[in-house]
Amino acid sequence: MATNITLNIVATDKASYRKQLIEEFLKEQPGTTKSVTEYYYFVETLQNNKRIYLKRPTALNKGVDFEVRIEDTQFRYGKHDNIISTGNRPSHDDIKNDLARKKLENTIEFDRLKTLLDKTYNCQPINDLEYKDYSFTTGHSVEIIFKSLKWLFIEQDVTYWNRSGRAMLYEGLSQLW
Repeated sequence: MATNITLNIVATDKASYRKQLIEEFLKEQPGTTKSVTEYYYFVETLQNNKRIYLKRPTALNKGVDFEVRIEDTQFRYGKHDNIISTGNRPSHDDIKNDLARKKLENTIEFDRLKTLLDKTYNCQPINDLEYKDYSFTTGHSVEIIFKSLKWLFIEQDVTYWNRSGRAMLYEGLSQLW
């Protein structure tokens, strides 16, 4: 059985996000030889009341690693269009492909998204009203994409602690502009 924890982490730089998050992980109880302790950290509530959460541990067993997931949201399906257990976990490619479809739909409106990308990358706050300034009909909502991306950036900062962290993902997404 998983332990559900609601977190409200506020920071203005990637080191502070990483520090606060890892300090929360250090509070976890250890598992046993017969059971694994699982944690769901609810970190964002979307305007549609679905939540973004971090699932720990991951299948790869990489220490402080975590998966970013969104309640009742599918980014990909199985071979037969069936719901799969990892479908609610956005990948870097899922985000990039969604943004590419938005670019095809409306290049003018898409160009404005670069501001949200830069603010997310630079740990600047984004008011929920800013997400409503877009009227894309393809893919997921702008809010889902950028709030997911915030936590994917943080995941990269944790995984690549002594390296570039979020920079590689940011540079890959920036190629769309």
